[in-house]
Amino acid sequence: MKLVNILASGASAERLGSSNLPLGTMKKIKQNLRIIPLSGLGEVGRNMMLLEYGKAILIIDMGFRLPEEDMPGIDYIIPNVEYLKGKQKNILGIIFTHGHYDHIGALPYLIEWIWHPNLKIFASPLTRGIILKRQEDFPQLPKLEISKVKDGSVVKLGPFRVEFFRQNHNIPDNLGLFIQAPVGNILHTSDFKFDSYPVNDLPTNFQKLRKLGKRKILLMMSDSTGAEEEKHSLSEKIIEKNLEEIFKKAEGRIIAATFASLINRIQQIISLAEKYQRKVSLEGYSMKTNVEISKTLGYLKAKKETFINGKEILNYPDKNQVILCTGAQGEAEAVLMKITNREHRYLRIKKGDTVIFSSSVIPGNERTVQIMKDEILRQGAKIFHYKMMDIHAGGHAQKEELKEMIKIMRPKFFIPIHGQYSMLVSHAELAKEVGLPEKNIVIAENGQIINLNSKEIFIEREKIPANYVMVDGLGIGDVGEVVLRDRQMLAKDGMFVIVAVVDRQTGKVIGSPDIISRGFVYLRESKELLRETRKKVIGIVNLAAGSGGAVNWVFVKDEIRNKIGQFLFSRTQRRPIILPVVIEV
Repeated sequence: MKLVNILASGASAERLGSSNLPLGTMKKIKQNLRIIPLSGLGEVGRNMMLLEYGKAILIIDMGFRLPEEDMPGIDYIIPNVEYLKGKQKNILGIIFTHGHYDHIGALPYLIEWIWHPNLKIFASPLTRGIILKRQEDFPQLPKLEISKVKDGSVVKLGPFRVEFFRQNHNIPDNLGLFIQAPVGNILHTSDFKFDSYPVNDLPTNFQKLRKLGKRKILLMMSDSTGAEEEKHSLSEKIIEKNLEEIFKKAEGRIIAATFASLINRIQQIISLAEKYQRKVSLEGYSMKTNVEISKTLGYLKAKKETFINGKEILNYPDKNQVILCTGAQGEAEAVLMKITNREHRYLRIKKGDTVIFSSSVIPGNERTVQIMKDEILRQGAKIFHYKMMDIHAGGHAQKEELKEMIKIMRPKFFIPIHGQYSMLVSHAELAKEVGLPEKNIVIAENGQIINLNSKEIFIEREKIPANYVMVDGLGIGDVGEVVLRDRQMLAKDGMFVIVAVVDRQTGKVIGSPDIISRGFVYLRESKELLRETRKKVIGIVNLAAGSGGAVNWVFVKDEIRNKIGQFLFSRTQRRPIILPVVIEV
């Protein structure tokens, strides 16, 4: 795999050595710890952060995010690591907080860019298992050696001493970070929630958190995804109780869609299936993979006879079936969408089915999910989703929990992380409510360099590149803004190809130009428009040829593109991409 044009915008990294900051400020910077969010601030997902002291660099997480609706053909969006170019040997290690793809998903696409023989990688057992299993899909990449860490593990990396502590989330083996740096102690919460009654996990260890809070925390960086949600997040115990109500009443099949990485929810559904004598069919590659890894490592418990492979599930009565699948976000290639669109090999929605959406909708996916829900209802199934009853609990702390975490840790400085800009602002307001001075709170964005020492925290004037890098198939970064804009135009108004054959001697058009239209107009119903277009093309080419001398065909094609574009817009109010082709014979 080759990383091409990692800078989608073509910008170059700003070097500290070339900064125009005053000398006094430069001295301060050299004595400071630099905190550099490459991504994950001002957005949900794509989390990656650098801690830099002198030349030593520590990476925290390396995730991706899914494309937005106006990004046709894009598979994933990953962080821009241009800042690390030429600094690979300075990278002490990569630390992963947990196994969700918005924290680990970019690793296969970026590892070649940052890898060196002495690079150390640390992850909890489940996170490590998910990463290594996924790496099998990328056999050309360097083989990764990942050291296992757990609650209480301590790792020394250059000037950093990292202590791991367990945090509740909606995936097991989630770890927060207590980092001792030369400037002071830093606490990174990871994604977290407070849950006294979790499923398939231990409750929040408040005693451990309070001990950490007594260790004089200079800076706290805290998950902000739930910062706009009032009160306290739901316990998984409540979710389990409500899911059981659905299992009690469902007379037909149950089709449950959730994230493949939401191991706790998967455990709940499997346990309920066993309780109500239902067999479970796992559908979706990532679902099967994560369940197998979790079972092997002991994070998921199920009887061997509970699972039925593939089509064999159809041999059981509907009341004894559970289909556990991916696709609650309406992804085109996910299992639930294929079942809904009758594209699955053997599963179809039918009257009497109960479909459970056990996840909240990621911002940007609302319309796609609604269309899928409507189609499921048309086919006679019942739907249950988180807005109807509490069958999904996010893995993120809400306002009351976030305030409680700040009170426990009592940091001097505070940076809200992980979330849209409005979430970061809301979290900053919560910090002020519990007594942190506004001057000690930094709301940062991707690419900004935050400087920290024992006395102050501030943001440098210069930024480093932090724009989107898009993955499309095997291409990484080769789809930039220009290509994306072309795709958007193709999706909006289509393409119009004009092929003119000209006489090499005279430069005049031979015959009538051919026209190919895709996504613009239906040719059979637009004969008059095409006739006028051909006439104008002939006029443009013949005018250029009649001026005498050699014909500049580049100029002629530009003229065709511009003038035909204006003509088609005047007649249709559409702007297709126009591709003129001139062939000399």
